Amino acid sequence: MHTERSEKAAACGTPLTSVWPSGHFDWQKDISGCGVFGVISRSRALIPGTVPVEAMRLMRDRGNGLGGGFAAYGIYPEFAHLYAFHLMCDDEDALERGARTLAEHFDIHHSEPVPTRKVARVGDAPLLRRFFVKPKEVRTRWAFASDDDYVVNAVMFINARVPGVFVASSGKNMGAFKGVGYPEDMAEFYRLDEYKAYIWTAHNRFPTNTPGWWGGAHPFCLLDTGIVHNGEISSYGINRRYLAEHGYECVLQTDTEVVAYLLDLLIRRHGLSREIAAQVFAPPLWEEIDAMPRERREHFTALRTVYGSAMLGGPFAILVSDGRGLMGLNDRMKLRPLVVGEHGDTVYMSSEESAIRRVCPDVTRVWTPRAGEPVMVDLDSPRPAAETL
Repeated sequence: MHTERSEKAAACGTPLTSVWPSGHFDWQKDISGCGVFGVISRSRALIPGTVPVEAMRLMRDRGNGLGGGFAAYGIYPEFAHLYAFHLMCDDEDALERGARTLAEHFDIHHSEPVPTRKVARVGDAPLLRRFFVKPKEVRTRWAFASDDDYVVNAVMFINARVPGVFVASSGKNMGAFKGVGYPEDMAEFYRLDEYKAYIWTAHNRFPTNTPGWWGGAHPFCLLDTGIVHNGEISSYGINRRYLAEHGYECVLQTDTEVVAYLLDLLIRRHGLSREIAAQVFAPPLWEEIDAMPRERREHFTALRTVYGSAMLGGPFAILVSDGRGLMGLNDRMKLRPLVVGEHGDTVYMSSEESAIRRVCPDVTRVWTPRAGEPVMVDLDSPRPAAETL
């Protein structure tokens, strides 16, 4: 398959063999790199959807049109006490199955199509509908689960066992808007210029070892937690098996799925802090641990012993949004870029500094986090983002 680059070379009259070796274009997709962007207002000031869209537009060449998406927090204040399920459905029959499954397990307070507009560059879109729900008081399944556990079980049940239906997001006062296309195309399709939020995350996808499809685009969300990820989770296999031991089903053909489920397990179910969860994901090397003072050595030895199967392998830069704040984290070798900028009570995180400066020319502080050290910004906190923790 010829790529756009080969077509350009041919148009210029340059023989391909004089530019690239024979067989160089036998691959099936362009080689590029994902782009991530996040912005948070600590004071909960509402940020227009045009801000993350413009940042991603600048980083267009980091993707290849096989996936783009956004997560927004604070967009459903009138339904803030309800879980907002965004469903992607193959057809009307699938939509009916999805609605029926939700009605069996939840009280549906409101439902409506997700507003979209026609975009020439976006094709084969699924049927999109959002439901604002509350778990039933009398339950025929998962009777003794907490409300959050109940929702997690419902999400996995729908994704694995309801044909043609996928849950794009399931948190409160938030939603994911994603699909196959460049981020700016997805933004136009989903009419994101009509939304305002106090946290945004965005992603320009280049599927590495997984297919580019609507359900597999980023962000990947579970409850309030949303993940955007640049890189590759090469530990996907062991992470997935570890999660299966704890009742999680990974069926969405994307390595990033395990990150969202691991965060749910570590933070919500096991009660770890976000900082310790980050240490599980990107711990120091054993030789570094051996050289630490006794207390820190014991701490990291315990983490690597107990949660070794939850460690993330491979190059990655991830942004984690959870309705409480925004966290950025690199792998322990910093093989993917991540830049942080700050202006007033607004903090930006991005694959490229240029994207931050595009949307905030007056940014007052810019820095690059160190490998394996999270940058965490909380809502309603007067404390600025820390360069290191």
